[in-house]
Amino acid sequence: MKRILLEPDFDAWREAAREALHAGYRPEDLDLQDATAPNTLELTLESSELPTGEPISDPHTSRAFLETAKFAAVHRDPQRWNLLYRVLYRLQMSRNLLKIETDPDISELLRLESQVQRDLHKMHAFVRFRKVLDQPHSPILSERPVVIDELVPIQTDPPTHHLVLETTTPFGTVKTDLEPCEPNSTNDATIDDCEHFIAWYQPDHRILPLAAPFFAERFSIMRWSILTPDASVSWDPTAKQLTFAPGLPRESAPAEDELEDLWRSYYASIYNPARLNPDMMRSEMPVRYWKNLPEISLLPELITKSQTRVTAMVTSQQQKSSAQPFVPPEHTLPVLRAALPSCKGCDLYLHATQVVPGTGASKATLMLVGEQPGDQEDLQGKPFVGPAGKLLDSIFEELGIDRTKVFVTNAVKHFKFVQRGKLRLHQNPRMSEITACRPWLLAEIDAVRPRVILCLGASASKSLLGGTFGLMRDHGKVLESPYASQVVATIHPSAILRARDKESGEQLQNFLRDDMALAWQTAQKSVRVPQNA
Repeated sequence: MKRILLEPDFDAWREAAREALHAGYRPEDLDLQDATAPNTLELTLESSELPTGEPISDPHTSRAFLETAKFAAVHRDPQRWNLLYRVLYRLQMSRNLLKIETDPDISELLRLESQVQRDLHKMHAFVRFRKVLDQPHSPILSERPVVIDELVPIQTDPPTHHLVLETTTPFGTVKTDLEPCEPNSTNDATIDDCEHFIAWYQPDHRILPLAAPFFAERFSIMRWSILTPDASVSWDPTAKQLTFAPGLPRESAPAEDELEDLWRSYYASIYNPARLNPDMMRSEMPVRYWKNLPEISLLPELITKSQTRVTAMVTSQQQKSSAQPFVPPEHTLPVLRAALPSCKGCDLYLHATQVVPGTGASKATLMLVGEQPGDQEDLQGKPFVGPAGKLLDSIFEELGIDRTKVFVTNAVKHFKFVQRGKLRLHQNPRMSEITACRPWLLAEIDAVRPRVILCLGASASKSLLGGTFGLMRDHGKVLESPYASQVVATIHPSAILRARDKESGEQLQNFLRDDMALAWQTAQKSVRVPQNA
């Protein structure tokens, strides 16, 4: 049997495997040893054993195998090289081997891949950077550089004084200023006042080369280094380059910095005591990672106070504002209109001129639900009488819809605004205000019992379809909600008035017209279905 020592590098194994296939070595003819494992260090590279198989001059493999092999290659199992060669050799005769997950070799290969994937996931989650000041001649920035080609190049304007990183996003090109480490005018050495973030981490496997591109993309404008016992990597944002170097001990990383108090404050503020599960926490965040996590020092106190905080959260939830106590049990439009002015279900009534009830046919087949009254609606006490209402009327006329035959209302009954001199500028209602006012809307739905409800805008849509509803994704569809059997969502007319240009305005108006036509046609065809508010 021929023994070959391999460094922990996938490309080194790939080259050795290619040569072995060309020479005709069967898996039982080879022993591919891990050069870093203690029990293999005394083995020699030479052996007199000859191959017993037929040479494979043109070996083939698949992308799926190579992708899996790259993960298995960084596992610490000393037999991984032999496993990879065994699977590769068998793939020359059975190209569908990877699909047989019950095969012992494939099962073991997938196990190694899964463990590495999990280790990679934990590294993404548990690495914590600490800020230091750059020092000249850093021992970390050495060895082999790796350039990340996918990132947009750095521009200098002017050179050596101002660095700008251009990043392409779905919303256009974003420019970010980078603070350069400039030469000192007296000794021409790098000054030591540039931010540098360093983290120390001990993964289960040799995953740093796989993990580094994630951090390069996530923290592309920061100078950072990650130290592990096996290897280290540094990122230079100006050169968009990763540099790998030998491993370093924990003592090479800095102690706490001033950012960690800020992080602990943030962690405490987002900690949800209602989701406390210590057993799951220890499973997903094993104790050996705790030394790298500054937030761990908070956990004993947070866990101790969890039950008290949960009780307080429940009490607060029960005390949330709601219009329900003000809604009369009889759901007819005259009764509702008479009761609405007395509502104090949220604080919006304190500043609005008056409440704005819905208007229209008492048994309309189509109900339109807007967001909230605007300035003119607040002054006149009627929905959709301002600029948005006039645009709505024009679409009614274009589609041949008699406005008196539909019912028009709002999800929120009071005008929310901010005062700017003599102007009152519209403010979007919070979800808590929409929820507080929902009993009035449900009472109106129960009174009118429309066949179809057309929601105008995101706030109205979320009132009936839930807080995660996506308007631009699902507009123009006939949907079902707990409060109505047929709901169509579309944009609010005010969105058309705010369009950035004529072309955009025409496109939005087409959306609104088409969605309203769909709702109206559905209302005419539908069979009236009783609805429970």
